[in-house]
Amino acid sequence: MLRIALPNKGRLSEDTRELFNDAGLEVRSSGERALTASLGGEFEAIFVRAQDIPEFVADGAADVGVTGMDLVNESGRELRSHLDLGFGRCRLVVAAKDDSGIRSIEDIGADGKAARVATVFPRITRTFFESRGRPVEVVPVSGAAEIAPHLGIADIVVDLTSTGSTLKMNGLREIETVMKSSAHLVTAMNGPRNGDPSRVQELNDLVTALGSVIRARGQRYLMANVPRAALDEVRAVLPGLNGPTVIEIADHGKYVAVHAVVSADTIYRTISQLRALGGEGILVTRIERLVP
Repeated sequence: MLRIALPNKGRLSEDTRELFNDAGLEVRSSGERALTASLGGEFEAIFVRAQDIPEFVADGAADVGVTGMDLVNESGRELRSHLDLGFGRCRLVVAAKDDSGIRSIEDIGADGKAARVATVFPRITRTFFESRGRPVEVVPVSGAAEIAPHLGIADIVVDLTSTGSTLKMNGLREIETVMKSSAHLVTAMNGPRNGDPSRVQELNDLVTALGSVIRARGQRYLMANVPRAALDEVRAVLPGLNGPTVIEIADHGKYVAVHAVVSADTIYRTISQLRALGGEGILVTRIERLVP
């Protein structure tokens, strides 16, 4: 069976476990601190640090991995993404103190001196500033980069943010986004076990299973009885994936049943529109999996 490297702690670990559980691949381990587990009896999981997963996958210790693309890029290992998992979204940004006078990348090193940049991502940082032709000295730190300018360790930082609130709280201003990141399902460039057909099929099945859960999130399944005479208007209200499914009701009367997949963001307005067209018996349910 495929061996999958999963994050061993933090929010990334929690979101990963939830996704696999929803896909029918429940994490079954002997205890909270177990280093390995079964995923629904279909795959083997190993739990390691998220930043180590690119190395495990690239070296073949794991066939597949779940980790952030920021960590993949920082590792320098060439990996292939098969699926954006939709969580762990963040941005890697350049930030400077509010009173530094730095308002753009062009201001960095404008006096001819190399600016000191504190970051947990030295490889990405060097590549970014080299591409922009700005002179910098990278100061690698293990965490809490946002405090470095206040301690005189660095002039600017390159750090992860989701909302920007932590940077603002520490008196830092965002200058530019270096990259956007989220959790991805990744393999070596030539696939699991050097492209072994049986392993590739297992990987494809895994991508389908996880993708169906991700696709279902934010969607609802709607059923309603609507006047047969209003079907054209109903089709405009319920486009669904390929238009609504229309089903005859047993009495073959003036009503027919319609079923459709509808975005959760529009469900309130959709119900109002159906009622205005004479719809009744409206039922809305959540969707666990959605395979196109």
